[in-house]
Amino acid sequence: MSLRLAVDGDRWRSHLLHAVSARPGIVPVAKGNGYGFGIGSLARRCEWLTAKAEQTGTAIDVLAVGTYLELAQAADRFAGDLQVLTPWRPLGAALDVSETLSNRVIHTVSRIADVRDLTERKPDARFVLEQLTSMRRHGMTRRELVEAARVLDERQLTGLVGVSMHLPLNTASHVSEVERLLNDVVATGLPTRTVFVSHLTIGELTRLRSSFPDFVVRPRLGTDLWLGDRAALNVTATVLDVHPLERGEAFGYRGRSMPKSGHLLVVSGGTAHGIGLEAPSGDQSLRSRAATIARSGMDVVGVVRSPFSIDGKQRLFAEPPHMQASMLFLPSGARVPGVGEDIEVRVRFTATTFDRVDIS
Repeated sequence: MSLRLAVDGDRWRSHLLHAVSARPGIVPVAKGNGYGFGIGSLARRCEWLTAKAEQTGTAIDVLAVGTYLELAQAADRFAGDLQVLTPWRPLGAALDVSETLSNRVIHTVSRIADVRDLTERKPDARFVLEQLTSMRRHGMTRRELVEAARVLDERQLTGLVGVSMHLPLNTASHVSEVERLLNDVVATGLPTRTVFVSHLTIGELTRLRSSFPDFVVRPRLGTDLWLGDRAALNVTATVLDVHPLERGEAFGYRGRSMPKSGHLLVVSGGTAHGIGLEAPSGDQSLRSRAATIARSGMDVVGVVRSPFSIDGKQRLFAEPPHMQASMLFLPSGARVPGVGEDIEVRVRFTATTFDRVDIS
């Protein structure tokens, strides 16, 4: 009676080992909902990957989390360093890192003011300097990196671990941008040749390492690591109730009437799990736009396709999802699943909380 993620363990573990082997120096990312697995579970998996270092050629010595509040979920389950991707600011949880944990934390610093503030509060703090990329979310320009280098030199600070780049998605190639950014690092005189970078392909990594052999390029990987083999992941929901209804009969919170005869299915999985709370995909293709318009038109008349499938066909929501369950409309003539049967669900893993995660 749950929304369940079942993982083909052998296939998933094989994918993880291959992904790590193909990316020397990899820094796994475990943030948010832990890509559906939970941050703690992924932290333990990083320990397992480290134990497999002889097979992959890479020991996991750094795990990246999203925020300072997520540190606690990983710290007791992973023995290495913890890089916080959200830039440090002199407020909130960033100021509450315990002394016992602080020597394992690698901060991300994206402003000159924060370089000064962080190192005044904690002179031995370790950190990466984030460069401003074409994504333009956080980061320092070349001029600001020069100023950061000056501050480090004047105050004889030794906590710089490297520079950090967060690149945009849906770009044909990141190589030219990263080459420009690496040349900026050289020009600034920063005392580091280590770069942590997100969203590079294996081909791009190979090319950059060839062009900049004096740099250590450390790829951060989240989605393509944990969710890279979708065929190993199967999401199901349990049928909780089945009600035959005739056309015109009322049902649900809002007293809607059945558009035609069929069955009303109540299945596990609702808004508390992330069902029906779709995040924007960012796909700007004509096909995607047409699909969005079509869904909007269906919504206007109270007909919305759900992520639940029965016998390979997506079924319609009978009404908006409830907190922990959803109601589906099954027309006459379709096979009616029994109570307790599991049906397939298509979800966005980064926005879904599962009742159970079973890894075989």
